Amino acid sequence: MNCIIIDDEPLAIEVLQGYCEKMDFIYLIGTYTNPLEAITAIKEKKIDLIFCDIEMPQISGIDFINSLDNKPLFIFTTAYSQYAVEGFELNAVDYLVKPIPYPRFIKAISRAKELLADKNIPVESHIFPSHGEKKAPQNFIFVKAEYESIKIDLDDIEYIQGLKDYLKIHITGTNKAILTLMSFKEVLERLPTNQFLRVHKSFVVNVNYIKTVQRNRIVINDVRIPIGESFKTDFFSILGL
Repeated sequence: MNCIIIDDEPLAIEVLQGYCEKMDFIYLIGTYTNPLEAITAIKEKKIDLIFCDIEMPQISGIDFINSLDNKPLFIFTTAYSQYAVEGFELNAVDYLVKPIPYPRFIKAISRAKELLADKNIPVESHIFPSHGEKKAPQNFIFVKAEYESIKIDLDDIEYIQGLKDYLKIHITGTNKAILTLMSFKEVLERLPTNQFLRVHKSFVVNVNYIKTVQRNRIVINDVRIPIGESFKTDFFSILGL
């Protein structure tokens, strides 16, 4: 998903840029403090999503979006909630009020991702063609195991464990796990970010199966999974803990 950020406040840009860098499927094409400077990028490059502030000295974000002939998806970011109704009347994907919490950003970007998929724009390699029809976001993935490709329902995945060059996908209701030659980067590109979180360099968990959360670990089906130091802040923030 190619995106740009338009905001006259450098600090606000820095926050959004940091959030975007955490998402493997987002490619930040550029950042702009003046909306008019972004026009060339919008015309010449394939921009899927714009993060746009509303109150800016050169032109308001609402007027700027209205001026575009072929509008990409857009998310308004502002410190003022009174523009929300007008923002949604323009069919904004979302309306984020500053300071923007990371969990709220994830919710907005996940919606944008789904809308792109519904428009039949390829965001990731696992979105399958639908014979010309619109298709809902996939609720399954295929992974290669030995000499075949196995279909796995996303809701059946409890957690994924990294073992050197392999991943061990633990499926609910079974004592077996699926072993596949795959990297965490590859599998995370196929998983919805509002359901699967990386909590350790060796573990990705399905938040729906978390039974309890302790200071340094998660319990899923009586299995204790460690929470890595570098993942703690984002993990507890996303879950509101």
